[in-house]
Amino acid sequence: MSDQPRRPRRPAKPYRRPKKDPVRILAFEALRAVDERDAYANLVLPPLLRKARESEGPEKFDARDAALATELVYGTLRRQGTYDAVIAACVDRPLREVDPPVLDVLSLGAHQLLGTRIPTHAAVSATVELARVVLGDGRAKFVNAVLRKIAQDDLDGWLERVAPPYDEDPEDHLAVVHSHPRWVVSALWDSLGGGRAGVEELLRADNERPEVTLVARPGRAVPDELLAEEAAVPGRWSPYAVRLTEGGEPGAVPAVAEGRAGVQDEGSQLVALALAAAPVEGPDRRWLDACAGPGGKAALLGALAAERGAVLLASEKQPHRAGLVAKALAGNPGPYQVVAADGTRPPWRPGSFDRVLVDVPCTGLGALRRRPEARWRRRPEDLDGFAPLQRGLLRTALESVRVGGVVGYATCSPHLAETRAVVADLLKQFPDTELVDARPLLPDVPDLGEGPDIQLWPHLHGTDAMYLALLRRTA
Repeated sequence: MSDQPRRPRRPAKPYRRPKKDPVRILAFEALRAVDERDAYANLVLPPLLRKARESEGPEKFDARDAALATELVYGTLRRQGTYDAVIAACVDRPLREVDPPVLDVLSLGAHQLLGTRIPTHAAVSATVELARVVLGDGRAKFVNAVLRKIAQDDLDGWLERVAPPYDEDPEDHLAVVHSHPRWVVSALWDSLGGGRAGVEELLRADNERPEVTLVARPGRAVPDELLAEEAAVPGRWSPYAVRLTEGGEPGAVPAVAEGRAGVQDEGSQLVALALAAAPVEGPDRRWLDACAGPGGKAALLGALAAERGAVLLASEKQPHRAGLVAKALAGNPGPYQVVAADGTRPPWRPGSFDRVLVDVPCTGLGALRRRPEARWRRRPEDLDGFAPLQRGLLRTALESVRVGGVVGYATCSPHLAETRAVVADLLKQFPDTELVDARPLLPDVPDLGEGPDIQLWPHLHGTDAMYLALLRRTA
């Protein structure tokens, strides 16, 4: 045995409980709901924030906490494809083998490191503390190791490493750099019909936080009332639009709380305005919104119809969504009716209406700014699922309008399979129908294309990518 005296054993460090960060815990809970329940962040986040604001004690949120939580959730979802590529380069296994909750924490950390101004040390330490709370100390060590690798470079440096060169695979390059699935990049590029600059501007716009846009419903509110709100400015194109440039809580606006105004993208407002402005031959007394849920366009159309002494029928297949339509229309200055009915098998007689709007269900590729998670859920095969419904609804709309009346076919997708392809098919089936040039109906809006239909774009108009074609029955 050695005569050397034993070195005294270092005392064990006392266990330190992880610090609970209410903001990051809430962001993690929102991401888990999006992943586990296929929920949408714009539906999950508001009640979580409301509960946090109303709580007592250290977990109560102020405006800065709410803003940070919102940025963490939406920023992580928007850049998920890019962050997945970076994380994949920093782990020794395929991402599909990383537990989803761990991947959510890593993505939150990656966004703080690569997509915000949060200092590197704070981003890593706060995310590791979050991992200790929601994953346990063991997996927190893995998170720490991966984040330290990510922190060795900035976003531009990582993109040079993980994105394929543009000249070798343009679509794959843009997909990684701008965080869109490759098939979506390809579809948007086809819809734009332009060069690289246009598609990159569009993809960047999809990743920007959209402003909250309000609509003052005619006869119930005026824009000047909404402009009295903090950081409120007029809309770009719609006379009824007001933008909240610093976000804010729309529900706190009295006119919105009372239903006299609503939250509505300016692109949706322009669709309703163009349909209402389209010339019809003969009477103009009966209007139809054949896919009215959740009621934004119906509320604006109902108000515009009332100004002319016309009546709006708002139809929505799902009863709970029909209830939302009724709520949006409550207080309309003129008569209206809401029914729960299948737009492909309507209860009304053919030729009953002077104006018809059919805003069909679609992939939602035009609203990726507002629903960033949709880009990761949609698949190319979804187009085949929507196609029969879109054609069926437009067919019913054309049957529902009288000769001389106008149908507006609208969709929140710029994908050609959901826009011009649908219209072209129905024009073949209804040879007694003509396209109406919609561009003169929005005279102040630039860059509307070659017509006669209209495609709005986030990067050109600051709106969702709404599509509208106007069709008139001629015989």
